[in-house]
Amino acid sequence: MIFKREEKGVFETLTQSLQGIFGRVFRRGVLTERNIEDGLREVRRALLAADVNYRVVRDFVERVKQKAVGQQIIKGVRPDQQFIKIIHDELVALMGPSYEGLALRDGQTSSVMMVGLQGGGKTTSCAKLAKFLRKNGRRPLLVAADIRRPAAIEQLQILGKQLEIEVFTELGVPAEQICADAKGHAQLLGLDVVILDTAGRLHIDEELMEELERIKKAVEPEEILFVADAMTGQDAVNSAKAFDERLGITGVVLTKMDGDARGGAAMSIKAVTGKPIKFIGTGEHLDKWEEFHPDRIASRILGMGDVVSLVEKAQEAITQEEAERLQKKLLQERFTFGDFLKQLQMVKKMGGLKEMLGMLPGVGAQLSQMEMDEKELSRVEAMILSMTPQEREQPELLINSMSRRMRVARGSGVAIKDVNELCKQFEQMRKIVRQFKKMGFFGRMKLALGWGKKADELVVKTSDDEELRRLREKKRKERKKKRKLLKKQRKRRR
Repeated sequence: MIFKREEKGVFETLTQSLQGIFGRVFRRGVLTERNIEDGLREVRRALLAADVNYRVVRDFVERVKQKAVGQQIIKGVRPDQQFIKIIHDELVALMGPSYEGLALRDGQTSSVMMVGLQGGGKTTSCAKLAKFLRKNGRRPLLVAADIRRPAAIEQLQILGKQLEIEVFTELGVPAEQICADAKGHAQLLGLDVVILDTAGRLHIDEELMEELERIKKAVEPEEILFVADAMTGQDAVNSAKAFDERLGITGVVLTKMDGDARGGAAMSIKAVTGKPIKFIGTGEHLDKWEEFHPDRIASRILGMGDVVSLVEKAQEAITQEEAERLQKKLLQERFTFGDFLKQLQMVKKMGGLKEMLGMLPGVGAQLSQMEMDEKELSRVEAMILSMTPQEREQPELLINSMSRRMRVARGSGVAIKDVNELCKQFEQMRKIVRQFKKMGFFGRMKLALGWGKKADELVVKTSDDEELRRLREKKRKERKKKRKLLKKQRKRRR
């Protein structure tokens, strides 16, 4: 099975609390001043429980109240949906209102200075940022400017080697000299972004701040990003404020957003410091790095999913050629274990099954009730890899032979019943594929993935949703009217 007990991720507790509030307070189907007050009282408690700054909560609730009280009821839209829309818009304004990228120069070498306390994930974030920039056409250079923490230079060199990105180091000179020399080195090599991994401390002290101020003066970086551990909550917000007062940070990076952080730092930091969150770290691997889009995060918090990010991940994980080849095989009903293996690997590239499903509207809340075991995907992958190439391409060979299934079980270290279950599930999948074919699903597959378009162009606008609801309501009323008419005609005949 793919489901088992799992730790709650960031925002999950808040999402469950808010959804419970909306369903409970507005179950009567009327938006009144009294239930708005009741709803806001519950929202205030949920936000404070999520470790959001109390001043931020107070101002947030007041803005929502001003918008909600006296709001005209939209015909065909449930009161809880209307209230959620107001909450969503205010969450976006609180954390954004929009994604702010890095202000890097074109055609010249830019510098990004990464600062923060020790243990916040600064060195790993430098490597993740370098990978992200390279993927977007930049040529980065990593600079080991943390000369105080033992093994900091070695850690960055190991990460640089994994990414095949050069790491600049110098011994026996001050940190500001290392950074200045690194910028000159990058200019000579034609590298256009210098990422400075500076020293951190377990707490803010004068010596640390003076060193960072000297580096800023020597390099004049275009970006100063404060790296904070999201799990530290309001401590991260307070630290960001202190660093901003001394250095004038341009943005924030929140790490460990995949852990059990309650989300308070992400929702408070912009309001307290005035500086935007630019990136979030969502895992230990170097590809677990995302741009911070306030509208998408607000949708996740409210359990509305994040289709745009899901489409972006799909576009990165599978090319148009691969999708067309798979579509052709599905249409011809030639789907094999080899194709199944490719789909499993694609799911892993997209961040795992739970992360992928959690981005679908309405699914995220349901996942909190499920117990999900991502390791099962690796077990299935091991079973398929234990098959011969012929068995992968001709599943019937395995399905119809007990001796072959026993060999696969031994080779992958699983029980024979697990291989039997895999074969059974594979057959069920083939039946589903046939049903999809009859429904014309694959004819729309390319459009759904939207190659050649930006992901946000694929999202249906709210106005379109409302228009669709109105049309459905109109048809429903017409059907009801027709039924009444037929009923009257039957009575007359009697």
